Amino acid sequence: MRPSSEFFNIRNNNILRLLPLFLALPLPSESSSTPFPFEINVLSPQSPQVLSFPSVQFPRSRNPSESKCRAWPNTPSWPSDADWAQLNATLDGALLRPLPAAAACYPGNPQQNSTQCNFLTSGQAGQTHYWLDNPVETLTTWPAGSGCLLSSNVTAGRNCERGGWPEYVVNVSSVKHIQAAVNFARNKGVRLVVKNTGHDFGGRSMGAGSLSIWTHNLKDIEFLPNYTVRKGNNKYEGPAVKVGAGVENWEMFNHMARNNITVAAAGGPTVGLVGGWVATGGHGSLTSKYGLGSDQVLEVSVVTADGKFLTVGPDTPEPDSDLWWALRGGGGSTFGIITSVIFKAYPPITTISVSLNFGLTGFPTNNTNNTYPLPFPRRVPGTQAPPNSNFITSPQAFWEGVALSYRYCTRIQAAGGYCFSYIHPLGNSSFAFTSAQSMPNISAASAASLLSPLYAQLNSLGVPVALPNLTESSATLYAGNGRRTGSASPANTRYRSRLYPRRNWEDDALYNKTFAAVRAGVEEGGLTFHGIAYTPTEQIAGWPGANSAVNPAWRDAVLHGAMMEEVPAGITAEEARRRDEHAHKYADAIKELTLGAGSYMNEGDPTEGDWQWSFYGHHYRRLLGIKRRRDPWGVFWARTTVGSEGWEVVTEDGYPAGQNGRLCRVEATD
Repeated sequence: MRPSSEFFNIRNNNILRLLPLFLALPLPSESSSTPFPFEINVLSPQSPQVLSFPSVQFPRSRNPSESKCRAWPNTPSWPSDADWAQLNATLDGALLRPLPAAAACYPGNPQQNSTQCNFLTSGQAGQTHYWLDNPVETLTTWPAGSGCLLSSNVTAGRNCERGGWPEYVVNVSSVKHIQAAVNFARNKGVRLVVKNTGHDFGGRSMGAGSLSIWTHNLKDIEFLPNYTVRKGNNKYEGPAVKVGAGVENWEMFNHMARNNITVAAAGGPTVGLVGGWVATGGHGSLTSKYGLGSDQVLEVSVVTADGKFLTVGPDTPEPDSDLWWALRGGGGSTFGIITSVIFKAYPPITTISVSLNFGLTGFPTNNTNNTYPLPFPRRVPGTQAPPNSNFITSPQAFWEGVALSYRYCTRIQAAGGYCFSYIHPLGNSSFAFTSAQSMPNISAASAASLLSPLYAQLNSLGVPVALPNLTESSATLYAGNGRRTGSASPANTRYRSRLYPRRNWEDDALYNKTFAAVRAGVEEGGLTFHGIAYTPTEQIAGWPGANSAVNPAWRDAVLHGAMMEEVPAGITAEEARRRDEHAHKYADAIKELTLGAGSYMNEGDPTEGDWQWSFYGHHYRRLLGIKRRRDPWGVFWARTTVGSEGWEVVTEDGYPAGQNGRLCRVEATD
């Protein structure tokens, strides 16, 4: 790797000024790619901005601060206005201090705007990219607390309180910005959080009294037709794609179409590929064929807790080889802030997708107006409401049909496909099963042959479904056809998920018990069940993906299943705890039937009891050692991430897993 030729078209007396920049760039190796332009502007200990501003200096000691809590606004621990102003100057004016979007609806607030409030509360914002492009908003709002709820009818005199939203945001446009923010937070004791699109269901992208690093605008992406990396007898040689930290799935799919390639990307169009998705495993439509998102990684560039900018890959020697292992599956917001990733690319493929939907109704079935007993739940990607002709009145036929459909998915997985599904409670003993099966690189005739036995068995049970005409489509048409829209409005969804091991499908009695527990959660508990069936085994992961920190439970899983519920905004902490206990009753029943398995942290329960095992399995001890070596200061913290057990958020309202309070050491609150 060498700097671009433009750096050599300068007079000799300017070369010395660039030496700090060159010294800070990652060291070259066979696999190193050319840095993106935003990755060239970096800090080193000799940079003028560092030498003139002690708050962004690199660490001289590995000893952590003895402070019991992170700095807190309006206390002596908080940086002065002059500190923030100088940080803003170091960041080239990229420091923001935005209020929550709902501030537009609060009378007397400086940002109050009735037109904007209507745009937000009417649902119009959700039809645009507004929420995803907002520097502080996330798609799950309950961790922020109830101090600034979105409402078109705010009580007069009520203030919009910042709550769990960050105090300041760095709108990143260079690695230098990330380094300066990390060094500032570490040196001044300020809590640090990281955000891209805000696809976060556990409150990891927000935090009261925090400085947020917003990577959303790092949109660089580059196709690498011939990329080679080797270690020992292992070698990857072929096409790849380098992706910046802010790239979303719809942008990746557009890039795939332009370059006639396939990438095993995420499922939703607005999910960011670099960051929490890939760092925690990351699943998508091609997981059964090519593996998890982390299995695709060939190189990672990252800013670590000491402010250094590193590039690591399979051929990285010690001491940085531990970072290469941990960044692929060991969790986001833990070991560093990823700036770019190189993913494997594959030849273009076609896919066949089929919707399978049917329902159980406690109402008469002679409804000819295509309406439902209750409003059908918010449409989810890849599913659609069952037609009235597919609603039946036999509970036994419905639940046996659903159980059959989930178990049949192992055949679809064997063909490299996956099943995406929901079981929705509709009220009055009515339920809907909505699903989609997707199969890559298969002909329409082969797909029909694969699915016909399933449809025949369903009809024999009394579920009237017909196999539709099957047509092939390009895999690049996934995820919203590359459009810059999608279902992207904030909600209050809570997940309790489990990675169901293969043994629960292979043993008839155990499968029946397992599905009975799923049924109880939906039928008795009123929870929605979301299941995605795929098999990202080590064999499918290949090299270098099979040797990574990803939760080992993934490798034996045939289903990622989650009990979900929508939590009403503004409920009390007591009501939130009651709801947690209710949901845990059904989630724990499934856990008892899948002992030794695990859960996917990105769509898991932030109040998971044995989270170290559930989210990381037997990798946790090794990951904790890497965390302590790499970040002895505890710069990176988020709930249920590696090493997070030493700290907790002390909230005033006591909301479970809330982020609207000060971050303190656990022993400080005894």
